[in-house]
Amino acid sequence: MLLGSNDCFTISARTEDAATIVVPPSDLHRDFARMLKDADGADVTISVGGRFFLAHSYVLAAQSRVFKAQLFGAMKESSTKRIRIEDMEPSVFERLLHLIYSDSLSENCEAGDKCVAMLHLLVAADRYGLNRLRLMCEEKLQTWIDVDSVTTILGLADQHHRVQLKRACLEFMVWPDVLRAVMETEGFTLREKA
Repeated sequence: MLLGSNDCFTISARTEDAATIVVPPSDLHRDFARMLKDADGADVTISVGGRFFLAHSYVLAAQSRVFKAQLFGAMKESSTKRIRIEDMEPSVFERLLHLIYSDSLSENCEAGDKCVAMLHLLVAADRYGLNRLRLMCEEKLQTWIDVDSVTTILGLADQHHRVQLKRACLEFMVWPDVLRAVMETEGFTLREKA
């Protein structure tokens, strides 16, 4: 068919919206958490308070410069990839491992004496150079500051040079009524005697 200069034609077509491709959020953290739980491919055994934990040396080394030094550097304990950790409760180390593998605080951090558990986890985070965990602990502790916990949290914040957490504790006690209530707690009395 030939069309002249003034001729035109119309094309009619039905279009449908193209399906939108949605990329789901990464679930790599779930895969790593499952890897910890199943212990598939674990190549390091960690002894903490009589309990043994199986882990993956490269995962530990990628998350913590301390583990990297223990497993691959000058602090390497042996070629058998066994690490013994002193001065830490197994439950605290278990929470530490959970964070290393899943990038989240374990749910049982909220149960029982949550503040004490979080304080121990903060110390462990400092010990192993896990800055994200340390910040997560500080964030939780800041929300849990109350008359009964403030002296304990303040003492630990001061001891471990956690400036923001220390500031939050001091700001909590700035009002005379609150300070008076804090001074009447057992925690304050024990700190005063120490």
